[in-house]
Amino acid sequence: MKRLRLPEQVELLPHVGRWLLLAGLVAVLAGSASALFLLALDWVTGTREAQRWLVFGLPLAGFAVGWVYLKVGRGVEAGNNLLIDEIHDPKNVVPLRMAPLILAGTVISHLFGASVGREGTAVQMGGALADQLTHVFKLRPEDRRILLMAGISAGFASVFGTPLAGAVFGLEVLLIGRLRYDALLPCFTAAIVADQVTTAWGVHHTHYLAGLIPAVSAWTLTAVVLAGIVFGLVGMLFAQATHAGAAVVRRHVGYPPLRPLFGGAAIAVVIWFGDGWRYAGLGIPVIVEAFVQPVPSWDFAAKLGLTVASLASGFKGGEVTPLFFIGATLGNALAPLLQLPLGLLAALGFVAVFAGAANTPLACTLMAMELFGAQIGVYAGLACVVSYLFSGHTGIYRSQRVGHAKHRHTPEGMKLGDVPAYRDRQRAAQDAADAPRQEP
Repeated sequence: MKRLRLPEQVELLPHVGRWLLLAGLVAVLAGSASALFLLALDWVTGTREAQRWLVFGLPLAGFAVGWVYLKVGRGVEAGNNLLIDEIHDPKNVVPLRMAPLILAGTVISHLFGASVGREGTAVQMGGALADQLTHVFKLRPEDRRILLMAGISAGFASVFGTPLAGAVFGLEVLLIGRLRYDALLPCFTAAIVADQVTTAWGVHHTHYLAGLIPAVSAWTLTAVVLAGIVFGLVGMLFAQATHAGAAVVRRHVGYPPLRPLFGGAAIAVVIWFGDGWRYAGLGIPVIVEAFVQPVPSWDFAAKLGLTVASLASGFKGGEVTPLFFIGATLGNALAPLLQLPLGLLAALGFVAVFAGAANTPLACTLMAMELFGAQIGVYAGLACVVSYLFSGHTGIYRSQRVGHAKHRHTPEGMKLGDVPAYRDRQRAAQDAADAPRQEP
């Protein structure tokens, strides 16, 4: 007897229901964790501003966090890169201790004035908490990949209040040039619900005003392309400087807890004696300022330097909010040169430097529209794409893979961290081929 086949749409219902349930659970976990984190971050930031002498505790705080990670956190120290590696090549469930370790480490870093962000913390908490459902529901490796992506989306969306950007970030950050459409439903569900959960806990996100958005013209488009080139180069500089700085610190300081001890001492001296309070912590007030009035033209460079020093020496947090600071203040400085409204260039820098550094132009375009309104979408899309192209095959996430090369040939599947060595081998081979043959 011929078996009756149900319509595809009916067969799809259990699949959809299953992922709505899983993504919803991930969202509740990640959204609640982000709410706790953001409330703690507000408290420690206020405490640090009221008690500025705390900055002198930065070296000891860094040593303590480094020691704890050395003793119990070695398996999770790779952070976001560990999550990306597990999605590409599933092996072991991410240890649950990643969540409390990164939460405590980031809060302590901010309390004492390290120039770090918050995205890394939210993403790692979201991914680690999501992965705990792997054993509960006995998920296959392929389903586990999607669950981790949903955790990344939920963490990103809830910490910034941008559900669409968060959903696409979880899809886009894994492979340069490619998206995984089989994870669309889980990532969007997790991001949207996680944002609502964080809001339900009473957390409010900072609002930015981009101001007047000029009509599209030949000059505005040209100016945005020029700005996008600069944003991409600065994003590339940030990523390369962070990785190079970390390598130098590791090479010269063998004992991991001593790295943030020495780095924290140098940062504390710069902040206290160099009047660098603008660049401590997240720097949200300066970002807000960059949208409404001119700020010192060196703000972006100072923040870049202190953030590179903080991350390279081992302080916990993330790169994204510092990149927002760098981008907004850089856009502020470029506005009079490009004859565009100050708020517009600050908004474009806010998202485009991050787009170049993280290789996520689509997520950053959506973020601009969520934060500044849909009218900025044309300019944001152009700036983010140009920044993405001009940042080259570099990025803040060394485990990010090449899905489709931007321009120059790069093998598919290669980690960004392996690209420099590949380029060196290519150049060496080309030099050997071009060298004149010696006469016998």
